[in-house]
Amino acid sequence: MGIELLDQNTINKIAAGEVIERPSSVVKELVENAIDAGATAITVEIKEGGISFIRVTDNGCGINKDEIEVAFKRHATSKIKSIEDLMSVSSLGFRGEALASISAVSQVELITKTVSEITAARYVCEGGSDGVIEEIGAPDGTTFIVRNLFFNTPVRRKFLKSSITEAGYINNLMQELALSHPDISFRFISNNQNKLHTSGNMNLKDIIYNVYGRDITSNLYNINCKTQDIEITGFIGKPFINRGNRTYENYFINGRYIRSNIISSAIEEAYKGFIMPHNYPFTVIHFNINPEIMDVNVHPTKMELRFSNNEYVYNFVYDSVLSTLKEKELATNVTPDSSLQTKIENAVKKDAAEPVIEEKNAEEKTVEIKTAEIKKLAEIPKKQSTEFRLPEPFEIKRSEAMVAEETATYKIKESESNNEQMSLFQDKLLDPENEQKYRIIGQLFETYWLIEFEDKFYMMDQHAAHEKILFEETMERLNNRQIDTQMIMVPVILTLNMMEEETLLNNMDAFRKMGYEIESFGGNEYKVTGVPAGFPKMDYKQLLFDVLDGLMKEGKKGDLDIITEKVASMSCKAAIKGNNRISFQEAEELIKKLMKAKNPYNCPHGRPTLIVMSKYDIERKFKRIV
Repeated sequence: MGIELLDQNTINKIAAGEVIERPSSVVKELVENAIDAGATAITVEIKEGGISFIRVTDNGCGINKDEIEVAFKRHATSKIKSIEDLMSVSSLGFRGEALASISAVSQVELITKTVSEITAARYVCEGGSDGVIEEIGAPDGTTFIVRNLFFNTPVRRKFLKSSITEAGYINNLMQELALSHPDISFRFISNNQNKLHTSGNMNLKDIIYNVYGRDITSNLYNINCKTQDIEITGFIGKPFINRGNRTYENYFINGRYIRSNIISSAIEEAYKGFIMPHNYPFTVIHFNINPEIMDVNVHPTKMELRFSNNEYVYNFVYDSVLSTLKEKELATNVTPDSSLQTKIENAVKKDAAEPVIEEKNAEEKTVEIKTAEIKKLAEIPKKQSTEFRLPEPFEIKRSEAMVAEETATYKIKESESNNEQMSLFQDKLLDPENEQKYRIIGQLFETYWLIEFEDKFYMMDQHAAHEKILFEETMERLNNRQIDTQMIMVPVILTLNMMEEETLLNNMDAFRKMGYEIESFGGNEYKVTGVPAGFPKMDYKQLLFDVLDGLMKEGKKGDLDIITEKVASMSCKAAIKGNNRISFQEAEELIKKLMKAKNPYNCPHGRPTLIVMSKYDIERKFKRIV
């Protein structure tokens, strides 16, 4: 077989395959170019998952007419000039392959105008062929229209997923871009339906609300830490906000959505003990990192990076997340229902408004109420009173425009009587110094203990609390190899298949560490003569099989996370159950032990051990406070 040079058309298509994997790849490259062009508003519109049609419009600086044809050549870029520039590149794109790759596998139309030019330029090309430039009228900025992706590479097109799935990839990408650039207004339209629209007002929490909704937004902690080369800002979720995969784990480095095993591991390690193994926390964290300590030019899609000092980065991220979690009172706060619909219903029924308070700054709160929502819930005659009556110190002026389809924005001055989410008190219930300050009132439904502490009312789930105590005590003994073994009179016989037997033998040290004594009984049978001590009413045989199944399912040998998960299961089964009556003395002992726990506010499964209401919230429920 002779060696021959490939023709340029084939070379371009091969190169395009490295950059353009699917429609979301096109959107990513074009939107990142728009961001680099200084755009403050970007609209992405797709049809059929972006396979047949993609349009990206921005209000950026545009492309000079005499540079358009060059921009479609491979390795043409305005971001870097030499290899030295790679060490300090701050733009999202810099390789100069995006437009060449996109045009090689689709039909592309470009309309662009700079501020200095009187007219815009239109450029059309297909399959990487040269196009023709013509003048056209258009506003400042750039619009790219990409049609029939992979029309000339049918094999690539055949491997695309359904249009709904491809649209989902683009939707996820747009959410990531919006979260990473709160200063830019993003709009995403799929098949003529608005899927995302952000304001670009720099408020990251507004975007989180837009993407993830009220429940998550109201259960976030602010994280703000800084060292010589790294600054961290953003939000992390309370431990009960978690998923079985990394869907909720978002972080951005110098404005770029990037995956890093170092950062992911640090975040997840910091949450250990707060959430169950194999669950992952919610984070939206922005990292501002000195470019000199990292290299982003290690992957064609620029989705991965490496650091010059992994340990330094890992330790700082771990310490920052853990310290943020530990300095918070993690009892779940219970406040009156504050959903927008409920508040609008109350406003209509009582002719008084209780608008939702969204934090804007330390001095003022701003809230938006859409009258369209009000009109859906009740008929309000247009000539009826247009004032909502609110107790002092609220000052809201209602205008006639509110009766129309508009949004009224009100400023509500901060005061002691506003009902923002509580900053959960400096003196914590579970601080050992407060051991003599709380009062146990009684037990509810033979499950929940009622506790009064200062001006707060607590409910403690006896099962969740006991489960957490057993889990931490067991894990401490497990880590220190201090779990005792209780010998049993009648051995338990295990009959194992080949895979189970191999897993058992490869992890025999881990089982001994858990307190088991196991020995061969001939053939494929094994004899259990000792079980973990201190856990009454346990099915130790089932627990052992649970651990074996977990180790085989994960395909890992000696994985401590699997053992930890089963210890949590063991703690759950051994803990005091709900609907079990225990004495005041036992409840008090439970609280004292909970005080000594490292992370006392959640059971190993992430459920709260305590919930809390303030005296203020209770009095509002009884209408003692209006």
